[in-house]
Amino acid sequence: MSTPSAGSLRARVRAELTDQIKAVARRHLGVDGADLSLRAVARELGMVSSAVYRYFPSRDDLLTALILDAYNDIGAAGERADAAVPRTDLTGRYLAVCRATRHWALAHPHEYALIYGSPVPGYAAPPDTVDPAQRTVAVLAAILRDGYAGGALTVPPGERMPRQVRADLTRVLADPRFAGAPAALLARGMTAWAALFGLISFELFGRFETVISARDAYFEHQCRLLARFIGLP
Repeated sequence: MSTPSAGSLRARVRAELTDQIKAVARRHLGVDGADLSLRAVARELGMVSSAVYRYFPSRDDLLTALILDAYNDIGAAGERADAAVPRTDLTGRYLAVCRATRHWALAHPHEYALIYGSPVPGYAAPPDTVDPAQRTVAVLAAILRDGYAGGALTVPPGERMPRQVRADLTRVLADPRFAGAPAALLARGMTAWAALFGLISFELFGRFETVISARDAYFEHQCRLLARFIGLP
């Protein structure tokens, strides 16, 4: 059996310590929100703060790492759910993605709040967060594209939209991940996408307290309404 090189050992140690720092930071999200302190993270790990700065030079670098992980995790959950349903079962795929997204959010409330809650004061997300942020919506867009290509989804007759809105959606459709469906159908899909995250946010942030007690049944009912709004069979 070959002996690992010094370089590979250093890389493995660095990766493990990076994961430990992020794990502690995630726990701090539950207490301090996005107001992370690298010094506090270092103390919990038994490290000097200067050692943590070698992995994450600033709070914003650590926040970015947590944001990237969260977007990729919730996106992967939706992709797995979609892949587990037959391609022709459009409504089944849509509902599976909605359920998986909610399930992830309920299991990771603080990470969900980090990416879909209030903006972090003083933090500007770098461009490399854009693609991971679009993974979930890209899955939903693929359902629209497949439905339209197969003739199961159509644009209602007489559907109209303001010229400025059509221009914005046309720019979105220039991205290959979202191309393949007409702008009017994408508009409905984006409305449903916003409503999905609104439902999840209302539940997580306490907006349903004293109002909705049957949360699972209510979520399922609302997602089926959204599926019909899109025009899914």
